[in-house]
Amino acid sequence: MARIETFVWIVTTFIIIMAATPPRALATPEASACGYLAGLIDKAPPGPLFLPSYPTVESGPLHGAAYLYDNAVAAIALVGCGERDKARRIGAAILWAIDNDRTWHDGRLRNAYAAGVVASGSAKLPGWWDNTQNKWLEDRYQVGSDVGNMAWAMLALLSIDDVNTGSRFRDGAARLGAWVAQWADTRGTGGFTGGTFGHEPTPEVRTWKSTEHNTDLAAAFGLLAIRTGDSRWRDKATVAEYFVNTMWDPACACFAAGTAEDGVTHNPILALDAQVWPSMALPGAAEKFASAITTAEQRMSVDEGFSYGEDRDGVWTEGTGQMALLLKLLGRTGRAKSLIAVIESQRSPDGGLYATTVRELPTGFVLDTDPTKPRLYFRLPHLGAFVGCPRGTWVQSLYGDKRTSVVEPQCFSSRPFRSVLISICPQRVTFASTLVCPSMSG
Repeated sequence: MARIETFVWIVTTFIIIMAATPPRALATPEASACGYLAGLIDKAPPGPLFLPSYPTVESGPLHGAAYLYDNAVAAIALVGCGERDKARRIGAAILWAIDNDRTWHDGRLRNAYAAGVVASGSAKLPGWWDNTQNKWLEDRYQVGSDVGNMAWAMLALLSIDDVNTGSRFRDGAARLGAWVAQWADTRGTGGFTGGTFGHEPTPEVRTWKSTEHNTDLAAAFGLLAIRTGDSRWRDKATVAEYFVNTMWDPACACFAAGTAEDGVTHNPILALDAQVWPSMALPGAAEKFASAITTAEQRMSVDEGFSYGEDRDGVWTEGTGQMALLLKLLGRTGRAKSLIAVIESQRSPDGGLYATTVRELPTGFVLDTDPTKPRLYFRLPHLGAFVGCPRGTWVQSLYGDKRTSVVEPQCFSSRPFRSVLISICPQRVTFASTLVCPSMSG
């Protein structure tokens, strides 16, 4: 058979949490990441569905909130679990939300929706009754539209897309891509700005640019180009990729977190994910920017794991998982295993994971909803036992020619949510052969 090679800009490798579970425990569906996630879908009534991010929260902004990012990665994980039909229920809800917003009809999604089965009428947004103000409130972040979240929704729809679904999921991803495309920026080194924040009819336009978001978009646009055969998406992936490359600071040996509102000035905050993601997403980045890993180890390591930034007040579980996956891909399996042990120590009673080892872990950023308050990770248990950390067990692929991996859940700022992080890696894939990642393998 002829060897057919192609560059794949998004690779989802689903490393299941159960891989480190004792064999006897594996026999129970509850112990399986896939089984738990599939069970959440099965427990819901039939129809398109958004899963709640924190189902036990009984009041406030998190009550009944289904974050788009959470649901997008849940759909990707379900495909990786071989549960494509269940993933389609989330994908169908995403498509419904694109077509049935209460205000917008331009292809955008919101950052969060009301959890549950999608019925008729406009897609419902989360909210809560505030007794102090005696009125119904909605969170300004939840009703906004971050381009990074749009990228993950695109990836989810493209994960579900196959010959049995026609083109509707692929078309939905293209509609999202078209909405994101308007945020291409000409200032500085280009890239895409952050999207919108707040309520209609005139939400605030985010003029800053994020290294992480543009990494997501490089992957999403790149995969969309492959799936559609439309080169304009490849061009947009290149725009995002170029921006991420220019966020490299040789003096710091690190990636900037992005830019300030002027679109030019680098954001000096040292964020762990901004060091890890590009190395798994950009061709050759793991070699070209190898010193980013050294910087992270020297300036963000703490208690055998990694913190979010330089404060090093405690271990950031998600970031430690990100680093474990990257080190595993680079062949540093011993160090990766030691990080996994740190992650494992953060098990919550329900089998999930705490976001951090400390009560409050600062990030260096401030809250979008209240810039006078710091953005923190909290030590809260995550109920999604299906969400995993790197375990070194590869589960065959989302698309047949790729592999995927899930890195563990996070609880972010005052809006904690259950989530997974899908690794992004430019793969040179040989058809019916061994997967090789040039940026990792040299």
